[in-house]
Amino acid sequence: MIVYTPRLVLREFEEGDWEAVLAYQSDPRYLRYYPWTARSAEEVRAFVAMFLAWRAASPRTRYQLAITLRAEGSAAPGALIGNVGIRKPGPDATVAELGYELDPTHWGYGYATEAAAAMLRFAFVDLALHRVSATCIAENAASARVLEKLGMVLEGRQREQQWFKGRWWDSLLYGILDREWRALQGKERC
Repeated sequence: MIVYTPRLVLREFEEGDWEAVLAYQSDPRYLRYYPWTARSAEEVRAFVAMFLAWRAASPRTRYQLAITLRAEGSAAPGALIGNVGIRKPGPDATVAELGYELDPTHWGYGYATEAAAAMLRFAFVDLALHRVSATCIAENAASARVLEKLGMVLEGRQREQQWFKGRWWDSLLYGILDREWRALQGKERC
């Protein structure tokens, strides 16, 4: 599977991608909202191997793609800068969860929004899903902004939902229905 956006190529993971993933997952800015304090090569190889296994599953229910730079004029065309995906709980499910992460050196350029928007299109057009949800740590305002730009609706705050780094963290739950997504697509064409 491969998805093109104006500035990105979303492609299947390859075994050798672990090195680029390790590089960004080792950044303290990335680690801030995750339970890890550091990442090892072994952990990240297992992380990428999980995506390879998801790709090989039949029927496939999880689509986690590498986010790479497309533009020939960019500083590093083809560079892996994150991942984005749609994950259904089962083959017949009409709901799924959206998830993404991005190399902190590429934050603030709209790449997460662009990649996630492409995955929502895949979810509602190709997979014919009814609903897509996403969660983020409540203090991660940038991630919440991405979800809001996508047209996702804040459905609730899960208080003290995750324990890591010696404290409880609240999570925000967002969702969007197929009819809401389609209505937004019509507005963008006007």
